[in-house]
Amino acid sequence: MFKLGVIVNPVAGAGGPLGLKGSDALHSSDGRSEARAVRCLAHLAAGALGRVTLFGYGGAMSAQTSIGGEVAGLPFVAVGQPLSEAVTQAADTKAAAQALLAAGVDLLLFVGGDGTARDVFSAIGTSLPALGVPAGVKMHSGVYAVSPESAADIILALLDGGLVDIELAEVRDIDERAFQEGRVRSQFYGELLVPRIGGFLQHVKAGGREVEELVLADIADEVIAEMDAETLYLVGPGSTTQGVMLALGLDNTLLGFDLIKDQQLLATDLNAEDIGLALARHQGPVKVLITAIGGQGHILGRGNQQLSPNLIRQIGRENFMVLATKTKISGLAGRPLLVDSNDLALDKSWEGYIRVITGYRDSIMYRVSASGE
Repeated sequence: MFKLGVIVNPVAGAGGPLGLKGSDALHSSDGRSEARAVRCLAHLAAGALGRVTLFGYGGAMSAQTSIGGEVAGLPFVAVGQPLSEAVTQAADTKAAAQALLAAGVDLLLFVGGDGTARDVFSAIGTSLPALGVPAGVKMHSGVYAVSPESAADIILALLDGGLVDIELAEVRDIDERAFQEGRVRSQFYGELLVPRIGGFLQHVKAGGREVEELVLADIADEVIAEMDAETLYLVGPGSTTQGVMLALGLDNTLLGFDLIKDQQLLATDLNAEDIGLALARHQGPVKVLITAIGGQGHILGRGNQQLSPNLIRQIGRENFMVLATKTKISGLAGRPLLVDSNDLALDKSWEGYIRVITGYRDSIMYRVSASGE
């Protein structure tokens, strides 16, 4: 079940017909943003076939008239309520975004304009993928789908196992000082992680096939670019993860775990006990590099059983970096990535969507399922 967080700014876009440059100062809705939210969610419901549950604040902030009901035919779970249903504020958007992050939603869908995007960014940063439905007066940010239906189509592609890129997109808003001087100029406020429908856009040769050596090198470059000197890295089995070690010029255990820090090799071919001792000695952050088994899709429990359920829990899902080529993901034909740690409760806690590094500055979102389900 895909857990979709939703935030609607009820006054977004209401300033447009009044000739205003935004809706920040308004305290009443003309229904535009709610109508666009319903358009998006109805389109989503028609294709989701029972695979999506909505989470959000009750009432207008989720295009819902009463807590506990449905929104556009989708089941709804309330995670809170705005301070005032009559007058919602930026603080409500921020609080709702933080509540949805805590609820563990797979994606945050927000309906509004640049001011709404700023509020969402200030609440969650890049901790949670987010996608905007355009409804505002000011639309300078790059975080919005081109229409409500397009936003739904991106989510449907995720549900169907499509290649949905996830990348940083700019949050911008009008530079108020410049505007007061009669100049329209946008100001950069930050970046959100935004899913986009993409394809084989880089390193594609004739026939639309990836050149594996180039892609593995690109994946390695991206991992190395994200590395920092204080983090301990466990590099798991597989030729995809081996590419990182080759790029660093380090020896590699193709079927085992190696340990590196500050791009230096500390130990090779670690077993579960070795990994536990290494974690106990290290005081800083830890990351684990794993890859999917081609054709099967397992990312845990096949070939990397040195990671016991206790170790996986100790490290935390958020500290696993999944690496795979788009060719390998396409080979799953929409089937999910699988976890089989021999602990079904742990496996189910991994269900949802995870970032998969597929190249340099190139990542996708992809579904994870417990293999016992």
